[in-house]
This record gives sequence, structure tokens and C-alpha cells, in this order.
Amino acid sequence: MNRRDFSAQLVAAGAGMAAFGVAGVARAQGAPVEGTHYVKLSQPLPVTPGKIDVIEFFWYGCPHCNAFEPALDDWSKKLPADVSFRRVPVAFREEPFTTHQKIFYALEQLGLVPTLHRKVFYAIHVERQKLDKLPEIEAFMAKNGVDAAKFKDAFNAFSTQTKAKQAAKLASDYKIDGVPAIGVHGKYYTSGSLAGSPEASLKVADALIKRERKA
Repeated sequence: MNRRDFSAQLVAAGAGMAAFGVAGVARAQGAPVEGTHYVKLSQPLPVTPGKIDVIEFFWYGCPHCNAFEPALDDWSKKLPADVSFRRVPVAFREEPFTTHQKIFYALEQLGLVPTLHRKVFYAIHVERQKLDKLPEIEAFMAKNGVDAAKFKDAFNAFSTQTKAKQAAKLASDYKIDGVPAIGVHGKYYTSGSLAGSPEASLKVADALIKRERKA
């Protein structure tokens, strides 16, 4: 989903991925092409030494991120030991993006991402909950067995606010303007619109990971 025109991008991106998804996968079977299947940053970003840093940029409200999550989750679990994978929620504008960022980092603080990350997507995209106001979010958490008071503390924690701001800066530094997108080792990013489909972007990411391993 693109930051510039969300409703128009939903229609256009959905149609584009349906039309070009197969072709994108086929293209990604060979060596991906810079400027076509991925973008190389003009200035590399700092990364943690000793690992190949891979990031999925997402937004809970993005239907493409929701559809992509099963394939991404399966892919991330099979990554080699030298790859460090993490999810980073974007904030293209203040709300509801910032609130959704805080949901993710509160879940992360409580160790609940493995069990509730997919359920947040389901609540928004299947049950049609907005989850953009704290009372609604607390009710959702309580329904899923989470202590609402503990969640509220984590949601409002200074560390959560800090991580949300850092996430927004990282997405800006990567020049991410749509999600889902994948950043590789502070040097490259790819996305469904670049690769042809979100699934094809995983193949591009694999190629970029191999390139970094050889570097």
C-alpha cells in the first residue's frame, strides 16, 4: 500500500499484482535487476555486524500485508542462521499508523508477537475492527487472554514510543513509500510492486541475501 493515495492504490495494486504476479515470479527466478526488481540505496545504512539484516516493513491496516503474512512467515522461519529477520511497522501519517506501531511494539515487549501478530491482522481485515483507539484495542487483547492493564502499560511505555519513532525513521531512511516491502542489509529494498508480487519479492530478497553473503 502506497502512502500517497491509499484508496486508489488498493484498487491499482490489487489489479497489478493479479496481472503481473506470475510474470514477476518468473523474472525473479534469474538475477534480479537493479532499478527494476529492487532499489539500491545511494547511502548504505548502519547494520548490526555479523548478521545479514533483513526487514519487512508493514502496516496492520494494509490488506496486501495481511495477504502476504502467511508466505512471509513461512519464508522467515527458513532463513539461514546468518540472517537476522525483523518486522518494522511503518507510519506514513500520524493515525492510525502510530497506534498500530504501538500495538506491535507492545506485543513485542510482552513476548506476544508469535501468538497475536496474525490475530491483529485478522481482527482488522476479517472482523472489520479498526483497532485505532485504546479501549477497542484493550477489549481485543482481553478477548485474546492478555491482561489489559499490562498491555496498556506496554502500549504507553516510553520504550514503545521510542521504537515507533525509530521505526518511522528507518522506513524513511530506506525511502519506503509503500508496503509490504523488504529491506536487505541497509543497502537494498524490494517490494511487490517492484518484483511483480509480494511472493516474488521474497525471491528477490533471497538473491540479495546471497549477494551480501558473498560480499
